Amino acid sequence: MPPKGSKASKKASSQPWLHVDGTEIQEFGTVRMWPLALSEEARHYSCGRLNQILADTQILYALYKKHHWLMRGPTFYQLHLLLDKHAKEQLELIDEIAERVQTLGGIAVGDPRHVAEITVVPRPPNGAEEVPAMLSRLVEAHETILLAARDAASRAAELGDDGTNDLLVSEVIRTGEMQVWFLVEHLVDTPLVETPSEGETRVPRKTTSRTGK
Repeated sequence: MPPKGSKASKKASSQPWLHVDGTEIQEFGTVRMWPLALSEEARHYSCGRLNQILADTQILYALYKKHHWLMRGPTFYQLHLLLDKHAKEQLELIDEIAERVQTLGGIAVGDPRHVAEITVVPRPPNGAEEVPAMLSRLVEAHETILLAARDAASRAAELGDDGTNDLLVSEVIRTGEMQVWFLVEHLVDTPLVETPSEGETRVPRKTTSRTGK
Protein backbone atom coordinates (compact mmCIF):
# COMPACT_ATOMS: atom_id res chain seq x y z
CA MET A 1 0.00 0.00 0.00
CA PRO A 2 1.50 3.40 -0.95
CA PRO A 3 2.45 5.73 1.90
CA LYS A 4 -0.05 8.37 2.93
CA GLY A 5 0.35 11.62 0.96
CA SER A 6 2.01 10.00 -2.05
CA LYS A 7 0.80 10.70 -5.57
CA ALA A 8 -0.75 7.26 -5.85
CA SER A 9 -2.88 7.80 -2.73
CA LYS A 10 -4.48 11.06 -3.91
CA LYS A 11 -8.04 10.88 -5.14
CA ALA A 12 -8.96 12.34 -8.50
CA SER A 13 -11.01 15.52 -8.28
CA SER A 14 -12.60 17.91 -10.73
CA GLN A 15 -12.67 20.75 -8.20
CA PRO A 16 -10.67 23.69 -9.60
CA TRP A 17 -7.98 25.31 -7.48
CA LEU A 18 -9.29 28.75 -6.60
CA HIS A 19 -7.57 31.84 -5.18
CA VAL A 20 -4.12 30.34 -5.75
CA ASP A 21 -1.18 32.51 -4.71
CA GLY A 22 1.88 31.99 -6.89
CA THR A 23 5.53 32.93 -6.80
CA GLU A 24 6.96 35.08 -9.58
CA ILE A 25 9.17 32.67 -11.50
CA GLN A 26 10.73 35.18 -13.92
CA GLU A 27 11.17 38.91 -13.35
CA PHE A 28 10.34 41.49 -15.99
CA GLY A 29 13.51 42.61 -17.75
CA THR A 30 15.24 39.24 -17.49
CA VAL A 31 15.87 36.76 -20.31
CA ARG A 32 15.87 32.99 -20.28
CA MET A 33 18.43 31.27 -22.47
CA TRP A 34 17.90 28.50 -25.01
CA PRO A 35 19.51 27.59 -28.37
CA LEU A 36 18.61 30.43 -30.76
CA ALA A 37 22.15 31.21 -31.96
CA LEU A 38 21.78 34.69 -30.47
CA SER A 39 23.95 36.25 -27.79
CA GLU A 40 22.55 37.20 -24.40
CA GLU A 41 23.38 40.83 -25.23
CA ALA A 42 21.27 40.68 -28.39
CA ARG A 43 18.34 39.13 -26.54
CA HIS A 44 18.42 41.65 -23.71
CA TYR A 45 18.65 44.54 -26.15
CA SER A 46 15.83 43.34 -28.38
CA CYS A 47 13.51 42.48 -25.50
CA GLY A 48 14.03 45.89 -23.94
CA ARG A 49 13.39 47.82 -27.14
CA LEU A 50 10.49 45.59 -28.18
CA ASN A 51 8.80 46.04 -24.81
CA GLN A 52 8.96 49.82 -25.15
CA ILE A 53 7.48 49.62 -28.64
CA LEU A 54 4.93 47.11 -27.36
CA ALA A 55 3.80 49.45 -24.58
CA ASP A 56 3.49 52.40 -26.96
CA THR A 57 1.64 50.26 -29.51
CA GLN A 58 -0.87 49.17 -26.86
CA ILE A 59 -1.51 52.84 -26.09
CA LEU A 60 -1.84 53.61 -29.81
CA TYR A 61 -4.38 50.80 -30.12
CA ALA A 62 -6.35 52.24 -27.19
CA LEU A 63 -6.27 55.71 -28.77
CA TYR A 64 -7.57 54.29 -32.04
CA LYS A 65 -10.49 52.64 -30.25
CA LYS A 66 -11.24 55.77 -28.23
CA HIS A 67 -11.25 58.02 -31.29
CA HIS A 68 -13.21 55.43 -33.25
CA TRP A 69 -15.96 55.72 -30.63
CA LEU A 70 -15.78 59.51 -30.19
CA MET A 71 -15.58 60.52 -33.87
CA ARG A 72 -17.65 63.54 -34.96
CA GLY A 73 -18.69 65.51 -38.04
CA PRO A 74 -19.53 64.93 -41.71
CA THR A 75 -16.77 62.34 -42.18
CA PHE A 76 -17.90 60.37 -39.11
CA TYR A 77 -18.77 57.20 -41.03
CA GLN A 78 -15.54 57.03 -43.06
CA LEU A 79 -13.27 57.80 -40.10
CA HIS A 80 -15.25 55.60 -37.72
CA LEU A 81 -14.56 52.63 -40.01
CA LEU A 82 -10.98 53.62 -40.85
CA LEU A 83 -9.90 54.00 -37.22
CA ASP A 84 -11.43 50.65 -36.34
CA LYS A 85 -9.56 49.01 -39.24
CA HIS A 86 -6.30 50.57 -38.05
CA ALA A 87 -7.02 49.44 -34.49
CA LYS A 88 -7.42 45.82 -35.63
CA GLU A 89 -4.10 46.00 -37.48
CA GLN A 90 -2.40 47.42 -34.39
CA LEU A 91 -3.89 44.64 -32.26
CA GLU A 92 -2.28 42.09 -34.57
CA LEU A 93 1.05 43.89 -34.19
CA ILE A 94 0.72 43.81 -30.40
CA ASP A 95 0.45 40.03 -30.47
CA GLU A 96 3.38 39.66 -32.87
CA ILE A 97 5.65 41.94 -30.84
CA ALA A 98 4.74 40.23 -27.56
CA GLU A 99 5.37 36.79 -29.01
CA ARG A 100 8.76 37.93 -30.31
CA VAL A 101 9.72 39.01 -26.78
CA GLN A 102 8.66 35.61 -25.47
CA THR A 103 10.53 33.82 -28.26
CA LEU A 104 13.71 35.60 -27.18
CA GLY A 105 13.19 34.42 -23.60
CA GLY A 106 11.92 37.68 -22.18
CA ILE A 107 8.71 38.83 -20.49
CA ALA A 108 6.30 40.84 -22.63
CA VAL A 109 4.64 43.82 -20.97
CA GLY A 110 0.93 43.02 -20.78
CA ASP A 111 -0.72 44.57 -17.74
CA PRO A 112 -2.29 47.91 -18.79
CA ARG A 113 -1.10 49.45 -15.50
CA HIS A 114 2.46 48.44 -16.33
CA VAL A 115 2.02 49.73 -19.88
CA ALA A 116 0.93 53.12 -18.50
CA GLU A 117 4.09 53.31 -16.40
CA ILE A 118 6.52 52.85 -19.28
CA THR A 119 4.83 54.34 -22.35
CA VAL A 120 6.18 57.62 -23.74
CA VAL A 121 3.00 58.43 -25.71
CA PRO A 122 1.36 61.50 -24.08
CA ARG A 123 -1.97 60.95 -22.37
CA PRO A 124 -4.96 62.60 -24.08
CA PRO A 125 -7.83 64.37 -22.30
CA ASN A 126 -10.46 62.05 -20.90
CA GLY A 127 -13.14 63.73 -23.01
CA ALA A 128 -13.58 64.22 -26.75
CA GLU A 129 -11.27 66.49 -28.74
CA GLU A 130 -11.90 68.14 -32.08
CA VAL A 131 -11.47 65.75 -34.99
CA PRO A 132 -8.19 67.27 -36.32
CA ALA A 133 -6.74 67.01 -32.82
CA MET A 134 -7.75 63.34 -32.56
CA LEU A 135 -6.11 62.52 -35.88
CA SER A 136 -3.05 64.59 -35.11
CA ARG A 137 -2.62 62.78 -31.80
CA LEU A 138 -2.67 59.44 -33.62
CA VAL A 139 -0.10 60.64 -36.16
CA GLU A 140 2.23 61.82 -33.39
CA ALA A 141 1.92 58.50 -31.54
CA HIS A 142 2.77 56.71 -34.78
CA GLU A 143 5.87 58.86 -35.23
CA THR A 144 7.04 58.05 -31.70
CA ILE A 145 6.78 54.34 -32.48
CA LEU A 146 8.34 54.68 -35.93
CA LEU A 147 11.37 56.52 -34.56
CA ALA A 148 11.94 53.83 -31.95
CA ALA A 149 11.32 51.01 -34.42
CA ARG A 150 13.81 52.34 -36.99
CA ASP A 151 16.53 52.77 -34.38
CA ALA A 152 15.88 49.37 -32.79
CA ALA A 153 15.78 47.61 -36.16
CA SER A 154 19.20 48.95 -37.13
CA ARG A 155 20.80 47.94 -33.83
CA ALA A 156 19.11 44.52 -33.84
CA ALA A 157 20.57 43.86 -37.28
CA GLU A 158 24.04 44.83 -36.01
CA LEU A 159 23.64 42.33 -33.16
CA GLY A 160 22.59 39.57 -35.56
CA ASP A 161 18.93 39.50 -34.48
CA ASP A 162 17.44 39.24 -37.94
CA GLY A 163 14.07 38.06 -36.63
CA THR A 164 13.54 41.23 -34.60
CA ASN A 165 14.81 43.37 -37.46
CA ASP A 166 12.38 41.70 -39.87
CA LEU A 167 9.43 42.13 -37.49
CA LEU A 168 10.16 45.81 -36.96
CA VAL A 169 10.78 46.63 -40.62
CA SER A 170 8.24 44.38 -42.35
CA GLU A 171 5.39 44.73 -39.86
CA VAL A 172 5.71 47.62 -37.41
CA ILE A 173 7.29 50.21 -39.70
CA ARG A 174 5.42 49.38 -42.90
CA THR A 175 2.06 49.16 -41.16
CA GLY A 176 2.71 52.41 -39.32
CA GLU A 177 3.78 54.26 -42.45
CA MET A 178 0.64 53.18 -44.33
CA GLN A 179 -1.63 54.17 -41.47
CA VAL A 180 0.02 57.59 -41.13
CA TRP A 181 -0.56 58.22 -44.83
CA PHE A 182 -4.27 57.48 -44.49
CA LEU A 183 -4.54 59.74 -41.45
CA VAL A 184 -2.67 62.78 -42.78
CA GLU A 185 -4.75 62.87 -45.94
CA HIS A 186 -7.75 63.54 -43.71
CA LEU A 187 -5.94 66.57 -42.29
CA VAL A 188 -5.67 68.31 -45.68
CA ASP A 189 -8.12 71.22 -45.88
CA THR A 190 -9.36 70.63 -49.42
CA PRO A 191 -13.04 71.36 -50.16
CA LEU A 192 -15.03 68.86 -52.18
CA VAL A 193 -16.43 71.69 -54.30
CA GLU A 194 -14.52 74.92 -54.86
CA THR A 195 -16.66 78.06 -54.57
CA PRO A 196 -15.89 80.74 -57.22
CA SER A 197 -14.84 84.15 -55.92
CA GLU A 198 -17.42 86.93 -55.85
CA GLY A 199 -18.28 88.03 -59.39
CA GLU A 200 -16.35 85.16 -60.91
CA THR A 201 -17.96 82.66 -63.26
CA ARG A 202 -16.68 79.14 -63.46
CA VAL A 203 -15.79 78.23 -67.05
CA PRO A 204 -16.01 74.52 -67.84
CA ARG A 205 -12.78 72.94 -69.02
CA LYS A 206 -12.53 72.18 -72.71
CA THR A 207 -12.36 68.48 -73.44
CA THR A 208 -10.86 66.86 -76.50
CA SER A 209 -12.51 63.87 -78.08
CA ARG A 210 -10.51 60.76 -78.84
CA THR A 211 -10.54 61.68 -82.52
CA GLY A 212 -8.91 65.03 -81.71
CA LYS A 213 -11.84 67.00 -83.13
